Amino acid sequence: MKKRIAKYAYVAALAVLVGGASAASAQDKTFDLKISHWVPPSHPLQKALETWGASVEKESGGTIHYKVYPAQQLGKAFDHYDMARDGIADLTYINPGYQPGRFPIIGAGELPFLISNGKGGSQALDAWYRKYAEKEMKDVKFCLAFVHDPGTFHSKSKKIMAPDDIKGMKIRPAHATMATFVTQLGGTNVQSSAPEVRDILEKGVADAVTFPWGSIPLFGIDKVTKYHMEVPLYVTTFALVFNKDKYNQMSAKQKKVIDDHCTNEWALKVAGPWADFEHSGIAKLKAEGHDVYTISADQLAQWKKASEPLQKTWADGVKKAGGNPDSIMSELKAELAKFKSAY
Repeated sequence: MKKRIAKYAYVAALAVLVGGASAASAQDKTFDLKISHWVPPSHPLQKALETWGASVEKESGGTIHYKVYPAQQLGKAFDHYDMARDGIADLTYINPGYQPGRFPIIGAGELPFLISNGKGGSQALDAWYRKYAEKEMKDVKFCLAFVHDPGTFHSKSKKIMAPDDIKGMKIRPAHATMATFVTQLGGTNVQSSAPEVRDILEKGVADAVTFPWGSIPLFGIDKVTKYHMEVPLYVTTFALVFNKDKYNQMSAKQKKVIDDHCTNEWALKVAGPWADFEHSGIAKLKAEGHDVYTISADQLAQWKKASEPLQKTWADGVKKAGGNPDSIMSELKAELAKFKSAY
């Protein structure tokens, strides 16, 4: 009798184990992630996102597959945040500055003469922004943030040496902060996404653009510009954001895989190759015979002085959103110093 009871107990325990394993297996269903961005497939970001996706696939034991959709295949550059929110794509690459006023806190990273390089700057921005992303980008699961290597003015017909040179010019700004800067200096903004820049310069809709260096030849802008101010003027903030519904459908194990790929270390992995690519564009444009010129210490001081009102504009936007701009900026500067990327 005792043997029979023990046998039944063993069978029952085995059934529970098998049932539990089946449930766990059922939770780990297969997912196909759509990863969307809006730059050309030849851009360093394409390879970085492929590396990210391949690592997720491997660490998930093959239960999370991926496909990268470049060059606005799934939607316009301006729409990528909402595409992640609405599930049109599962992971998207966004430029928060494409939507002025919507993400005021991360806009701190756009201020001129603040971030000196792309690699350390990306780690600093990511580390600093994580605690604010939950509120500011609450419609999505924030993954990571980064910046490109510093960009500058690139012009068709004249050298831009001092702030007064902007007056009367039509300029395509990189983001909302540079747009405000252009307006303050007496210029006119021409809005367009990065893939459209060459066309608006070629047609005379714009006279100049603020852009990082390596992307000038990549987008064909070197064919319609000649003068390039060699000053690390500004960076652009970017983020990768994830669709919440897709994330919530995943098992605990799969969620951990995604979490392990949404880290400060991965911010550097995504940004590093791109930073090197952009920086190499300076030498490339010089080799093409472009006029890559420097400015004097006095002219640089003029630019820095002219940019000071932008800090107040940013601070006012943060206050309106309920934040404390002084403490937020102090935290960012501390991270920039930590990662050796302060201007």
